[in-house]
Amino acid sequence: MAITMQNYGLTWTDPDGTPRAAAVSYDKVSAERRQAQLEAGGCTDVQVVETKPGELPQPRG
Repeated sequence: MAITMQNYGLTWTDPDGTPRAAAVSYDKVSAERRQAQLEAGGCTDVQVVETKPGELPQPRG
């Protein structure tokens, strides 16, 4: 039985309005934890997005 790893990235907007994207991939639990940290830090429009291996999300905006 093969185990497949699903990768997730994050996109968000900094409190100063700058669009950002994570430079690393996360598993689901880690991505959700990082999402909570960003939101607690005042970032807005924080999105967890599914990515393919070797792919990273692009900042929106």
